[in-house]
Amino acid sequence: MPVLQATAQTPSQIGAIALERSPGYWQTVLRRFLREKVALGAGIVIALLLLLAVFAPLLVPMDPYAAAMLNRLKPIGFAGHPLGTDELGRDMLSRLMVGSRLSLFMGITPVIFAFLAGSLIGITAGYAGGWLNNVIMRTVDVFYAFPSVLLAIALSGALGAGTTNSLISLTIVFIPPLARVAESVTTQIRHRDFVDAARASGAGAFTIVRVHVLGNVMGPIFVYATSLVAVSMILASGLSFLGLGVKPPEPEWGLMLNTLRTAIYIEPWLAALPGVMIFITSIAFNLLADGLRSAMEIKQ
Repeated sequence: MPVLQATAQTPSQIGAIALERSPGYWQTVLRRFLREKVALGAGIVIALLLLLAVFAPLLVPMDPYAAAMLNRLKPIGFAGHPLGTDELGRDMLSRLMVGSRLSLFMGITPVIFAFLAGSLIGITAGYAGGWLNNVIMRTVDVFYAFPSVLLAIALSGALGAGTTNSLISLTIVFIPPLARVAESVTTQIRHRDFVDAARASGAGAFTIVRVHVLGNVMGPIFVYATSLVAVSMILASGLSFLGLGVKPPEPEWGLMLNTLRTAIYIEPWLAALPGVMIFITSIAFNLLADGLRSAMEIKQ
């Protein structure tokens, strides 16, 4: 679990440089990204996982909820079950495929909500400056001071187990770092010449933010948010493993790790399959974020 903090870049690293964006800039970003073979491969893996999550109910070879105690904990390669069966005799391949839906949903959805809320908070604080910036960012720092794992467990424990409460907890966990990134890049943009020229021409604050600020700050925020998806997936799986996330009998990779932990001495490779899926997905999102960061020339 200590590696969670290392999977994403810090806000100070992401918000170091923000350049004025133009249509030609985004074309250049696309060309650079297409040259990043590793990141492109990671994007393809993520796209395949998303397609699997969408069409899993149509692709599963067996009912992922159908138990058969006589076939429990069958090894990988067992007849009729290519990836074996779990502790209740359910087909592992089917459960891993259907489990991708909840696992990706729990990894992506909190980051989307946190991206929207954190961007709003950070851009408001960065553009306003002064006492309002201090009030907002010091409040954010209170939550940002806690390790993400501890804060997620504390919030989930207070709200109670369940998918909805886990989404709320993870969203709250990711709002502070995203708000810090948004505030950092917005503060830099606020002092650029084109913003001063727009202000001098009589443009209002809302117009300046909509026309001149958003296009320059959303790229760095989006890249950072992409890197948080991997952290979100691991945290969501950890909550399910602790019994604070998704509830049985729903297939979810973290919950599957929890239910299969007693089988680790009997069929270790079988018990490791959900962890392998979490690892592959997390690595893919991290590599994609690195490729986007390189293509956009977001440097330390």
